[in-house]
Amino acid sequence: MQTRSRWGAVAVGLFGFVLSSGAIAPRTLAAQPSLVVLVRHGEKATEGGSDPSLSAAGRARAQALADALAMTTPNAIIVTSLKRTAETAAVVSAKTGVVPTVITIGNGAKHIADVATAVRKATGVVLVVGHSNTVPAIVKALGGPKLPDLCDSSYATMFVLTPGAEGKAAQVVLASYGAADGPLLASCTGMVVK
Repeated sequence: MQTRSRWGAVAVGLFGFVLSSGAIAPRTLAAQPSLVVLVRHGEKATEGGSDPSLSAAGRARAQALADALAMTTPNAIIVTSLKRTAETAAVVSAKTGVVPTVITIGNGAKHIADVATAVRKATGVVLVVGHSNTVPAIVKALGGPKLPDLCDSSYATMFVLTPGAEGKAAQVVLASYGAADGPLLASCTGMVVK
């Protein structure tokens, strides 16, 4: 019993030290998201023309995305006008009740700017489901590093971005979720969204 009390006192003392030292200080920022999760849509079906639905693997990836976000509720979900992005976000949307905002895909630079603007208007956690050639550009538009397009065979990549405060760069963590991607070619090409 005495050990628990001693550890409890150490924990309380350490917590007090961290707060008083300023290591954890409340962020005084204008309304902006605290965290942005960016993913490419799940695997798409081979049929369906230029706007195919998700394949069985893509539907499993949509479930894996919901599982990966199980301990958080996005305040906003942003998708494109193509079915595969909405279908990828559908499980998260159904579980949380958050209705996705649709940003029309079209002119590349305008689309990226429109998504970045929508993200900046949101607060809390924001989920963005895009495409192999838009997700890296959105990371950059939100203050992250310049990244190459994702390979056309890459679906497991997740970027977790914490917006920068007071002129500082955004912090980005590269993660993966769902089934692992197969081996990537040494020189892969990103997909062009039309």
